[in-house]
Amino acid sequence: MEGAPAHGDLAGRSALVTGGGSGIGRACVHALAAAGAKLHVVDRDGPAAERVAGEVGGSAHVVDLADADAIQALPAEIDVLVNNAGLQHVAPLHEFPPEMFTLIQQVMVTAPFLLIRRCVPHMYAHGWGRIVNVSSVHGLRASAYKAAYVAAKHGLEGLSKVAAIEGAPHGVTSNCVNPGYVRTPLVENQIQAQARTHGLPASEVVEKVLLDRTPVKRLIEPAEVAALVRWLASDPGGSLTGASVPLDGAWTAN
Repeated sequence: MEGAPAHGDLAGRSALVTGGGSGIGRACVHALAAAGAKLHVVDRDGPAAERVAGEVGGSAHVVDLADADAIQALPAEIDVLVNNAGLQHVAPLHEFPPEMFTLIQQVMVTAPFLLIRRCVPHMYAHGWGRIVNVSSVHGLRASAYKAAYVAAKHGLEGLSKVAAIEGAPHGVTSNCVNPGYVRTPLVENQIQAQARTHGLPASEVVEKVLLDRTPVKRLIEPAEVAALVRWLASDPGGSLTGASVPLDGAWTAN
């Protein structure tokens, strides 16, 4: 709950959330802060990062995750790492801009790798750590016109499993959370792009395109994703590692 005092089983732990200035990231910041963690909010949008950090008494870090050198300036003494930042571009393969494909891999695969690499020595030294990678149903399934995003999420899935295997002897877990379409700025922006691509009115995109394969016909709320992230960061979550947890309204069951 926003504004709740910091207490709980993450008291004394530090957490870093990328893309923490809005959407799923902001919800994760609040959920982890309510559990007692000290938050580091990473976002390329400086005012958003400062605002969210101020809401929980955390620290803001204005970083473009496509810049590998800038990542080295982020704190390394992190107990809970949430790799959440992402971006999307919708286009057919033969029209997909190569530079956009590269950028999406940098932000959504390379940056998580660099952050995991940076933070696990601290986690190993203390015998405890939680890595939560906000993947997507598109880490498990594919959709047309999303070559870069689907490729990146599949790459993140593999990275997460390697981190789980290597981290297991050190008390460090690594999991993916796999939401369907969440009510975030990223999805809201997709509605217009999908409307153009599919030749549909924007009002029909959510049900006929975004939720076409999903039995539960509603967008997921950021707080629902954050609640799962918070549980994965808890002590009871210590036995679940190397997993991909769908939060998708039965999309992957259909």
